[in-house]
Amino acid sequence: MRLGERVREIERDERLDPAASVLQRLADNVPEGRLRDLLHGVQLGHPLHPLSVQVPLGAWLSAVVLDLLPGDHRRSAHALVNAGLVFALPSSVSGIVDLADQHERQKRVGVAHAAANGLGYVLFGASSAARAADRHGWGRALAMAGLGAVAVGGSLGGHLAYYRASGANSADYLVDLFPEDWSDIGTLDGFPEGEPGRAEVDGTEVVVVRSGTTVHAALGTCTHAGAPLAEGAVADGCLRCPWHGSEFRVEDGSVVHGPATAGLEHLETSVVDGRVLVRLPASHA
Repeated sequence: MRLGERVREIERDERLDPAASVLQRLADNVPEGRLRDLLHGVQLGHPLHPLSVQVPLGAWLSAVVLDLLPGDHRRSAHALVNAGLVFALPSSVSGIVDLADQHERQKRVGVAHAAANGLGYVLFGASSAARAADRHGWGRALAMAGLGAVAVGGSLGGHLAYYRASGANSADYLVDLFPEDWSDIGTLDGFPEGEPGRAEVDGTEVVVVRSGTTVHAALGTCTHAGAPLAEGAVADGCLRCPWHGSEFRVEDGSVVHGPATAGLEHLETSVVDGRVLVRLPASHA
């Protein structure tokens, strides 16, 4: 059986649900707003967690490499181990916040991912303590064990990111399915005032928000986890996702609040003889 199939067994293991609930409660302690958006990576335009983990992983890997090189690199290796311990903390917080807005199967793998990385953190912490006590042989051995643990955690994180597309733009492929020419999606009066309306173009959902004769439209799938945005709500000029609460600016599709980090694909609109026409922006033509 391939590794990916074994990881899918973790997705079905209900024994992990209590631990997932604990992580959920930890994430819920982070207030909505700028801090939570920062941890999601809204300001970056992509998730923060995969980027932030590079610092502790790089520091720990470098420490192990120095341990294996000839010469006396004990102080430098110890400093790198400690740097990894410091930077791993905010990275873990961003990962927990992201995990809270995933589906059940992803949360279970996330528990295993967090457990492996947590074990790695403990081992590197023990390595630092051993080095501080001049027990450098133990420090090197514990660091190598810690690197193995975080490698397992990284593999599980890769499953979440690439197999289950956690954090990826769930609506990007729709751009390639959408026709380049103008498409008629219905009458102006057929869309509700100030609420999300639904239309379809060649099987691709479109979400429409009308204010009088002004119409805004976008591809109707949430970029975070694929929710149907026509089932959401409009408030304060924002379209709110019905699943995880991501908010997008109606007038241009940009992200206002996460967990989504990718904006909606906003469509050009035109009203001709009471009919609403949409198309992709000219830059996609």
